[in-house]
Parts: sequence; structure tokens; C-alpha cells
Amino acid sequence: MLGRPAVKCLMLLLAAGLLGCSRPEPEPEPDSARSPNPPKMTTHTKTEVMIPMRDGIELFTIVYAPVAKLDAETYPILLTRTAYGIGPYGPDTQREVIGPSPAFAEGGYIVAYQDTRGKFKSQGEFIHHRPYVAGEVNEASDTYDTIDWLVKNVPNNNGRVGQWGISWAGWEVSMGMIDAHPALKASSPQSPPQDQFLGDDHHSGGAFQLMYAFSWMASHARARSAPSSAPAGKYDYGTSDGYEFFLGLGAAANASELFADEVPTWTDYMNHGTYDEYWQARNVPKDLHGIRHPVLLVATWFDAQDFWGPFRMYAAMVANNPESALTFVIGPWLHGGHARTDGDRLGAMEFGSKTAQYYREQIELPFFNHYLKDVGPAPAQNRVLAFETGANAWHTFEQWPPPNTELRSFYLDANATLSDAAPAASSASSDAYVSDPGNPVPYTAEQRTTEGHEFMVEDQRFASARADVLSYQTPPLPEDLTIAGSIVATLHVATTGTDADFVVKLIDVYPDGAQMLLAADILRTKFRASFTNPEPMVPGQVTRIEIPLGDKFHTFVAGHRIMVQVQSSWFPMFDRNPQTFVDIYHAAPGDYRAATHQVFRSAEAPSFVTVEVAP
Repeated sequence: MLGRPAVKCLMLLLAAGLLGCSRPEPEPEPDSARSPNPPKMTTHTKTEVMIPMRDGIELFTIVYAPVAKLDAETYPILLTRTAYGIGPYGPDTQREVIGPSPAFAEGGYIVAYQDTRGKFKSQGEFIHHRPYVAGEVNEASDTYDTIDWLVKNVPNNNGRVGQWGISWAGWEVSMGMIDAHPALKASSPQSPPQDQFLGDDHHSGGAFQLMYAFSWMASHARARSAPSSAPAGKYDYGTSDGYEFFLGLGAAANASELFADEVPTWTDYMNHGTYDEYWQARNVPKDLHGIRHPVLLVATWFDAQDFWGPFRMYAAMVANNPESALTFVIGPWLHGGHARTDGDRLGAMEFGSKTAQYYREQIELPFFNHYLKDVGPAPAQNRVLAFETGANAWHTFEQWPPPNTELRSFYLDANATLSDAAPAASSASSDAYVSDPGNPVPYTAEQRTTEGHEFMVEDQRFASARADVLSYQTPPLPEDLTIAGSIVATLHVATTGTDADFVVKLIDVYPDGAQMLLAADILRTKFRASFTNPEPMVPGQVTRIEIPLGDKFHTFVAGHRIMVQVQSSWFPMFDRNPQTFVDIYHAAPGDYRAATHQVFRSAEAPSFVTVEVAP
């Protein structure tokens, strides 16, 4: 088994390979941090107002209105509501980009930005993902009250409002679609988290996304004494090595001492370690009913934070809102990359064109122009625009997954091979490894303290070199193979412990040996039957588990191989499983114990990954 020094040496050896030691990519920053030297007002007038909500709380809002022909024309209003700040604050400066992209400023839109309740210069109490309850004050009612005030008080508006937002602001959009104001004519939730226990931001498969949750809450969830334009700032880790920092932290609840109990949301999380009422109330899709205005929903194939949310939202919209004109776009971007990059590459992956520029100019702008300004043709109704990686092409479908796909399984087999044929003979074949919480498998070869994004397509040779990572691969493919839809791993496993994590990765192996990560996810086995009622594993008992890996639209090119990797830690992206059946958030040092895990590949207990193959 390789320790940290050996991993660092291996990182250097891989530097010339596909993402072996990729450069750190920029983190998404709050809106208020994107203009260190904001330009003087030239194209818009800027008004800062406090908008009253129905309970008397006032929310700080900045309204930009076009200067040209302001008195002669009317304009639609675009609204975004965010917890990340809407600066630059003050009357004499303006944002570098007003609206979703520069084309909106040129095209004539009134754009309103709002600090959400309890954040920055708005009044009220911040509650992380305040749940929707009909008849109570929440983000849906705040959006309604804001739109009502804007259409009644902002001069020269045409009475139509659209809303857009990415990540947290995308969640705000989805909440604003519920019990919507009549003036709301178009919405675009982009990478919107929809359930932060079931796959978005802070959990997946019952495991806690430690690294991201820590950095996010340290910067965005601290309690405040009064409204302020100043951000909380980033946490000082005192080291560049996040692996060692979080290893030294121990159980997640220990972070409360580092936060000096100034992060109420962290305390909430530590008290809600299962999918209980706290999390169930925050599931957005259950409330997505009666939405009749057009919606442009955006997902990204390589979203490290909110991959699952858009797909769950799409399913709810299709099932519950047939009256809504829905466009679902899935592009080859990192989280938020469609708004701030060209979209021609991610790490070493090249996409053959500026896919994000195409989205902004040919999809997003025409969508709002038509529904808010009656400009241009109506977008095709109920369509899916999905980018196929590997082949580098956009496709249009009537639904996702596309019709006529066929399920195909790839089975873990002897001699580290992956076969499309199920095990033929009855045997007790299995592979075993020791999982040691004191030496967990790193999720990236980079040394960093924040989670980042490019690990989503990172070369996995740094992991496959370890003894606690199992790798299985096909021979070189004789022809192209395109998958389009869901990916599910089915494993038969056993452990000497009473709990375990299993991580499964689907990998595209290039002819030069580079192992490009395509899809992966984790399952904490105590949640194998229920995320609400965890159960211990029975030591030595063969147990069937399923791990959804999400959806992908990708072509494995002829000559490439398909690889599956299995491991039991993914650190420090996810917290360590002590491998004993305990409250993991509050685990004591003695609870962390090495365990031997078996992965079976016999006829009676096969392990395999199932994909949807396009015709």
C-alpha cells in the first residue's frame, strides 16, 4: 500500500500524463468578489433599495437599468437572488457583467440582484436552504414579494420578469418557481441543488462531503451580528495539504471547535446524520407542482457540487408540470463553467468548440429574448440538448435518457479484467483488500485544501497504484461505444467490520494508459436499505449493494478501454468511515479500525456496472 510520500512521488511521475498533476483551477467565487476594480457607471443607472417582505423584513437589492433610451422604451426585468453577495456595493460603481452574460446588457434588460434573507446587507435570519412550507415566509414568498415590488416600482419595465441563477442562486430560482408571481414569465435554474442529503453539495450515498462542506460553511454560513457588505473570508488552514489537515481533524463534529460554534448550520448537520425530517423538508422536487411558465434547466456533466440536482429537478418537472415548456441543457462543463469559461476544454479533455459560448449566445439569450421581449422564434418545446463527450457533438432529444437505449453490463472478472459476459461457472471468486482509515485513498493527486473541480476528469493512475484500490478493465475496444443515460454499479461485498464505504469509478482508459475519470460515486453501506434507518453490516456476510453513479453521454473511442475501480475511501472529499457502526460525525479515535473488504465476482454473487448504450 502506498503512503503519502509515495503518492507524491507518483504524482511527479504522472505529471506528463493526462491530468496527472493538473494545475489548480480557479474556485467559483461569490458575485461580490469578481470585480476587484469595478468600472465606473457607463451603460446603466444603478439604484440600491431595500425591498420589504410580507413579514416586515427588508432585503437589499441593486437594480441596474439601461441608460440608452431609458425614457422611450420598456424593458423586461431579470432577477437573481444569492447568498454570495451582490457587490460592488455603493452607488458609483457597476458590475463587470450585468446579467447572465454581456449580451444581456447590450440587449436591453433591467437586471436586479438581491442579497437573500440574512445575508450581506439584507435583514433577517439566514437559514441554510430554508424549506418551503405553504403559507409561511420562505424563499418562494420572498421571490414573490420581490417581483411584486419590482414590477410596481421600477420605471420603464414591461411587466415581465425572468429569473436565473447558478448553484445556490439556482436553488433560489427553483424555490421562486413555486407559487410563482403572475409576472414571472421565464426561469432558468442552473446547476440547482435539490436535496443536500441525496447527492448535492454536502452528501452522497449517505457519506458526508467533508472538504467542500467545511470550506463552504467557513466562508458562507457564519453567524452575523448585523447586516454587512463584507464577506466572511476564507478559512486559514495553516497548511497547503488538505489531506493531512482533515486527517488530523478526526471526526467531522470536531470542526465545531475550529469554528468556535459560530456556524449554526454545521451544528445542525452534526445533529442530523440521517435522512430525517430536517433533510426531507429540504427536498425541492416534492414541491415542484403547478409550474406553468417556461423553464430553461441547466446541468453540467462534470459538476463536483450539484450534479444530481438538475436531473432530479428534470424528472419532477416532466412528471408534475406538463403545462410548462421545459428545455433541459446538459453541457461538458464544471460547476458554473457554462457562465464563465469558453467551454472548449476541461483539464486535458478537449471538446472541439466553445461549448459555453454556444450555450450563452444560442440557447440562454434566445430563451429570455423570446419569453420576455417577444424577440426571435419560440424555442422548441420540451426538448433536451445534450453534449456527447468523446465524440464532441451536441444532440437534441425529446427526453432524457434518449429513447431506444439498451442496458449493458460489464462484469468484474478474474485477473483484473472487465467482461461483458456474466460469470459462467459457480465459484467463490472474490478480490480482497484492507481498508485502513488511518491511510485513506486520496480523491486527487493534487495537494490542496479546497475540493476543486478538475478531479472530475483526473487521471486515476495515482489511485490504481494502491493495494486498497481494485481495478478491472476491458481489452481495447474494437469499435466506438456510446453510453447515454444512467450508470449503476451492483456489488456483492463482505467486510470484517460493521460498516463500510464503497466507491465505484467508471474510467475511460486512453491508449497511452491514462485513466480519465468519467463517473464515480460512493455508498455508505449502513444506508444500503434506507437513508433514514441505517443498519450495521454483518461481518463476513455477503451483501448486495447498488451504487448509482449518475448519468453520462460519452463515447469510448475504438482502441480505448473501459475500466472500473473499487475502493473504500475517497478522502478528504468524503469523511472517513470508521468501519464500525457508530455515529460517524461524533466518532472517537478508537472507533476507526482497519477492516478487510471482499468484492465478489462469482456466478452466485456477481459484481458489475450497468450502462445505457445508445443505438
